[in-house]
Parts: sequence; structure tokens; C-alpha cells
Amino acid sequence: MKSQRWTMILVFSLILSGCITETIPDLDGDGIEDSEDNDRDGDGWDNLLEINCTTNPDDALDLPSDLDGDNICDLLDDDADGDGWSNDLEIDCLSSAYNSSINPSDLDGDGICNYLDEDIDGDKLPNNWEYERNFDPLDPEDVMICHGMSEYCLRSYDDFTFPETHNAYSAAEDGVVLGVNHYTGLQAQWDGGIRAFMVDTHHVNNEDTDAEDVRFCHGSPGQFPHPCLYSEINAFEWLSLLNSLMNSTNDECLSSCGDVVTLLIENNVPADHLEYLFNETGMYDRIYTHQLGDNWPDIGDLILMGKDLVIFWEQTGNQSYPWLHDFGEFGWTTNYAEDNPEDMECTVHRGDGSQPVWHLNNWLKSMFGVADPYRSEEVNDYDFLLNRSIECWEIMDNRPTFIAVDYWEDGEVTNVTITLNKMENWDDIIPPHP
Repeated sequence: MKSQRWTMILVFSLILSGCITETIPDLDGDGIEDSEDNDRDGDGWDNLLEINCTTNPDDALDLPSDLDGDNICDLLDDDADGDGWSNDLEIDCLSSAYNSSINPSDLDGDGICNYLDEDIDGDKLPNNWEYERNFDPLDPEDVMICHGMSEYCLRSYDDFTFPETHNAYSAAEDGVVLGVNHYTGLQAQWDGGIRAFMVDTHHVNNEDTDAEDVRFCHGSPGQFPHPCLYSEINAFEWLSLLNSLMNSTNDECLSSCGDVVTLLIENNVPADHLEYLFNETGMYDRIYTHQLGDNWPDIGDLILMGKDLVIFWEQTGNQSYPWLHDFGEFGWTTNYAEDNPEDMECTVHRGDGSQPVWHLNNWLKSMFGVADPYRSEEVNDYDFLLNRSIECWEIMDNRPTFIAVDYWEDGEVTNVTITLNKMENWDDIIPPHP
């Protein structure tokens, strides 16, 4: 009995002296009480993370699987094998989400695997489009270029904007003296990016009216003196040069490429004389014939068909010559040759406003009724012409197919069309100045 009392006194004394304390849970022995320890088992994984990873936070031997060692368990890791491809994408690409040595094929390096990529080789031409036209969708070098860009091959003819020269042949460089519309002739216009040309056909005089006598001259039929008396341009030589320039575009390409060219003819000769003219200059076989009411073909398809020349004329259509499209039936134009810039409008002046192909005429007349060389720079100015084109696009709910100017050298009509062609709609963000 006495010994029990001494034992109790001894224990009580030890407790009071602090020699005996209550045991604190510390599973990993890191000196942090388990209740406050974010990693109770000391395995380097946060308790909550282990729970989310479905492992035991109180068992240092039960570790989450982490294939790529990024401290995100495989169960929660969007890229379990750390190869830069998400698990879901690898599964969709028929690859392995848990093997970093097996990656999806991505020929063009755009982050879309070949299995899902609509443009495997990254040449801006869809795989199916290339298959159907005998291009290799797995070869970025086997590509088609239209007007300098592969993606423009996919644009329909009426969904593209072409720079156009009014009275394109009437150039001081070629000897025209009266009624000049441009300083430079066809070669410079082509080199500057012009791809649509307004021309006027006449016979050289009232006596020589055979098919061989067709010339480009400016004036009204029956006027005195004859329109070609002031100056004449040999239509055969002019069109032969155009044909050569169109061929050279194809020849200079490493792959398939080309441009579509348009002529708008103010005609004063018989249709069979025009047919003779185009046959003699090698142009006839490349003329495209459109059926009214059909959708216009894509630019790339026109080039692949070898039909890269579209011709309109300013008179009623002739069933015997369906390739001479009546511009008023197949398209329309705005007014032209206004006195002042503020007089310029976007509405239909001539033709069928329901047609998608149209000419935005953009030139002023001088006090003498001819092209104004002094104010052309004002209306051909980049900002003025771009803003007017976008405004008309909005008003007519249809992009201009052609922007026609005098003195194309003054201003930036080709740069304006480059900008417009980078836009899908009039309210797109305007791209930077080319």
C-alpha cells in the first residue's frame, strides 16, 4: 500500500516536471503535427492532391503515377506523357497519350495532327481540293498560286477585287497625244499588278474596215474626224503582248500558278472581227464562257481549265458569240467621270444591279471632258480609294469586282485591291497598308 503511494507520487512528480508528455501524431517525423502537415506521409505529394489522384496520403509507398515527372499526376494531367500533345487530342489523332515516343504526325507543324488537319501540308489549299485537282496534299511544294496567294485560288471570280485601267491602251508612253488616260502602257500596267483592262475597238478608218483593221482608239462611232485619227494602238500587237504576259506568269512559277484577266470592250466593230482578233493573237482558246444565272467558278479552276480570260462588251449579247458577255446583263457599273470627288456614288448607273460582278468606276473628268491628270492622284489616293471601296461594299452588300481608274500611276489602286482581298467582309479589321 505504501509502495503504491510512492509510485503515484513519482509519476505525478514526473508529469509536473515535464519529463513525461502526451504523444503528438507525426507520421513522417518531420516535426510537423499530422493535422497541420500538408504532406503527412512525406512522399512529396500534397495530401489533397493525393486524394484527387486516388492515392493514400498516409502511405508513403502509395504514390500517384506521374509519367512525365511534372508533378501533376497522370489522372489529372492533360498531357500525361509530356510530349506537348493533350491526351484527348492524341486519342483523337489515334496516337498514344501515355507514350512520349509516339507522337501524332503533323507535317506542317501547325499543332493539328495530319489525321484531323484539313490542310496537311499547310499550303492553304484543303486536302480534298488538292486530291480532286491532282495536287499532292502531302507536298507543300506541289501548290497552286493565284494572284500571288494560294488561298486566292479558292475564291470565286466574283469574290475577288481586280485593279482595272480605264482606256488601258490610251497611254502617253505608246504615243497617244489626245485623250490620254495613263502615262505608261500595258507592260508597266501588268508589272504594277493591273489585271483588268477597259479597251475601245474601232476600224482604223472609214475605208479600211476589214477584220485586220481593228485598232484601239477612243471616240464615238461616226464622229468627225474619225476616232483613230488622233491616235491608234495596234490591237493585235497589244493583245499579243497581253497573251505573252499571261503565259510568262505561268512559266515563271515553280509550280502551277496564274492570274485571271478581264477585258471590258467598248466595241465598234462586228463580233466576227473580234473573234478574228482574239484568234490571231492567241487569246481565243483561253476565253471563258459563262452561263447567266450560274455561279461564277473559282479563280483556281478558271486557271486550271485554261480559261483565264473573261470578256465583257458594252452591247447586247450575241448568241453566236456567247463568250462576249453583255456587261449590262452579266454585271453593272457605277457612274463615272464625275466633276468632283463628292459627286461619286456607289449605286447602279448601268446594268443589272442584282448581278455579283460590278465595276467601281473611280475617275474624274477635266473641264474639257477628258481624263483629269491633275486630280487623279486625289481620287487614287490610298485612303480615299480604300474608304470609298469599303463604303460601296457596305452599301451594295457586295465587294467591288473591279476598281477602275485613270492615271493608275498616281495613287495606289493595286495596293487598295491587295488590302480589300485580305478582307472577307466590309466590316473586317482593315489590314495594314501593303
